[in-house]
Amino acid sequence: MMIRDLRRVVFGLLVASIAGILTDQFLVCYLVALLLYVGWLHRHLRMLLQWLRDPKKFAPPETPGVFEELSLEIDYLRERHKKRKKKLASYLRQFQQATRALPDATVVLGDNGDVQWANDAAARYLGIRWPEDFGQRITNLVRLPSLLDFMQAPAAHDAIEIPSPTNPNAFLSVLMAPYGKSRWLFVARDVTQLHRANQIRSDFVANVSHELRTPITVFRGYLEMMSEQRDKAPPGWIPVIGHLDAHAHRMQSLVEELLLLSRLEQEDDVPNPKPVLVSEMLSDILRQARHISGAREHFFSLEADPVLEIAGARSELLSAFSNLIMNAVNYTPARGVIHIRWYRDLRGAHLEVQDNGFGISEELFERITERFYRVESSRAREDGGTGLGLAIVKHVLLRHHAALEIKSKLGEGSVFKCHFPNDMIVPQEALALSAPA
Repeated sequence: MMIRDLRRVVFGLLVASIAGILTDQFLVCYLVALLLYVGWLHRHLRMLLQWLRDPKKFAPPETPGVFEELSLEIDYLRERHKKRKKKLASYLRQFQQATRALPDATVVLGDNGDVQWANDAAARYLGIRWPEDFGQRITNLVRLPSLLDFMQAPAAHDAIEIPSPTNPNAFLSVLMAPYGKSRWLFVARDVTQLHRANQIRSDFVANVSHELRTPITVFRGYLEMMSEQRDKAPPGWIPVIGHLDAHAHRMQSLVEELLLLSRLEQEDDVPNPKPVLVSEMLSDILRQARHISGAREHFFSLEADPVLEIAGARSELLSAFSNLIMNAVNYTPARGVIHIRWYRDLRGAHLEVQDNGFGISEELFERITERFYRVESSRAREDGGTGLGLAIVKHVLLRHHAALEIKSKLGEGSVFKCHFPNDMIVPQEALALSAPA
């Protein structure tokens, strides 16, 4: 093809040269030849452009050479593009058919949270109808504060649970995943049965614990009376009474912690937060820890900001911090070191409990906050543990919008950190205004 174009140029130059010899005007003849060639190129380029814009109405340039080559190449690319477009359209139809068949509500969102597509389940669970709600922001269609917070920082949450906007008795587990360019896949799954099962379990545990509370109290009362009159009991009964008293005390602790957990699960937030002076609380807990340590003679150190306060429920925070520190005592061998630190930085307020005890294997980090889970069951039972301590810690921190961080290695000790956000810190100016004159 290039040879044909070269021949045209050579032929044009030859004709211009002959005309220049005959007229003795070489420059004019070459200029005319150049203008004719430019005009020929312009005509063919225009034909090519018209064909590209409307291939049904216009035909491509058919002159042999580079324009014919271009037409063929463009025609090949256009056909390949059509095939690819059909293939992508087929994939899109398959995707839409598959997502329509999903029992979960599925919504494709743009970068601003605007609805790009939704399946039939989205109308049933979320009230989002396709294509009527195209372009609408999902937070305008599903008006829930928890969903708004989730949409603002989806990467900070694995999933959240919300009530269904179309059915207040149904509950949905919502998650978001990014895909493509500036697209999000919003999926809501019906977890009503699971939610009800958890509620039934929680109610059952609370009711049973409440019913056990009175008989255990009576039982312990009689045991205390028998302990005070040991001199009147047969010698063989004395160790039995001690055993019964220890187990009754453990049962009472278990019931109290179960009731506390049930109460913590009833609400996501602290109903009436008040300023809590954590340094003073930690000093009280440390005195109890030294007493429990007893003959094991642990080495304790406390480093606490004396004026750093957070808004919350004092009894709940006391329970959580006590569990962390007592766990350090129970899982640290004799003459071990336990360091407690309460401080503030740019990210918020932090409680750190560090020990050089037995340590925890990393694969157990996700399980140790479960109810009744013990890293070492025999040692926990010997120390009177119920397996509920870290579960209480987790729920207390969730209610205070805080997070628990665990670092540990077997044989090297553990570090438990509680991270409280800045908005939970009580400003010193507010304390000065509320202080009595």
